[in-house]
Amino acid sequence: MCMKKKGIAILGSTGSIGTQALEVVLEHQNLFDVRVLTANNNYLLLIEQSKRFQPNSVVITNEKHYETVNNTLSPLGIKVYAGNSSLCDVVLEESIDVVLTALVGFSGLQPTISAIKAKKTIALANKETLVVAGGLISRLCAENSVSILPVDSEHSAIFQCLVGESPGSVEKIYLTASGGPFRGFSKSQLTTVSKKSALKHPNWAMGAKITIDSASLMNKGLELIEAKWLFNIEVDNIEVVVHPQSIIHSGVQFKDGSIIAQIGVPDMKLPIQYALAYPSRIKNNFKRFSFFDYPNFSFEKPDEKVFRNLFLAKKAIYKGGNMPCVLNAANEIAVDAFLKEKIGFLNMSDLIENCMEKITFVKNPTLEDYLHCDSETRRLAKKLI
Repeated sequence: MCMKKKGIAILGSTGSIGTQALEVVLEHQNLFDVRVLTANNNYLLLIEQSKRFQPNSVVITNEKHYETVNNTLSPLGIKVYAGNSSLCDVVLEESIDVVLTALVGFSGLQPTISAIKAKKTIALANKETLVVAGGLISRLCAENSVSILPVDSEHSAIFQCLVGESPGSVEKIYLTASGGPFRGFSKSQLTTVSKKSALKHPNWAMGAKITIDSASLMNKGLELIEAKWLFNIEVDNIEVVVHPQSIIHSGVQFKDGSIIAQIGVPDMKLPIQYALAYPSRIKNNFKRFSFFDYPNFSFEKPDEKVFRNLFLAKKAIYKGGNMPCVLNAANEIAVDAFLKEKIGFLNMSDLIENCMEKITFVKNPTLEDYLHCDSETRRLAKKLI
């Protein structure tokens, strides 16, 4: 099947997902055309990327870098914008077919909503969008006939396992987790772990925030919430399984007892390429998996008493309403504080739980409620540190 060339917008092009997405584009320049690139602070890399890929528009959200970026790129015919609000505007460009949202945290919510309303296909790497406002996003996608194509390796795996299957045939989803660098640690061992050791993921090369989330198992909690909305499945039918080798990226159990799983080497370029090219599969030069390199697979139950963030994520989605928004905002502040060595590893869970107990519960939040809840939770979390 001949694939039509797609116009791509990459929100967060200088981060881990964004840079890998551009590697995919570079290998398939006949299939993808970069129309928009955006960055928060890394203006030098944004300039370098823009010179190479020649997008129509770029956004530097940190306005203090606008002049430098504009003076460099405007003479090349590239339109330059600044500020967070510009992220919502650039995705409206007519030539864009797919918006890859690779922004960090809550910042991805409003640009994603803007892209959905403009009827753009969403390649979602920003899990927090569905964690915070899954119900709202699902309704908007239905109203605008928009597809969300997951970029997280686990959700991409589940998505691939479901191709051609009837939604009513699914019995259970298995969401795999590496266990992170502290797999098997006791609570007492976790009291003294350092930022440096937390940032050493055994299998994946990722940004700092998601690496800490992986170490604390919050990443798996956020992915569990994301899976509920992406695949319209009850939380009780999603099971987290620790799989240290990170080869089985997730699986689906059907009502006849069969399980289909997706496997491959740990490489984010594969799920990125799958989302950008969908429904086509395109050839690449990525490393191939060999069973003989991995003669042993192992599986464990996660310890939610030690890694309490997974428990707190489940508690938040069971409660519903604005509680996942509280969870996410408190976690973003907690991770930032841990990275700045203001709090210890286990203090992150304490801070999140404290916020969940103190922030006012809203059963049926609007977008304005989510925005207010996010800012209120951040304010409280900073006060509690």
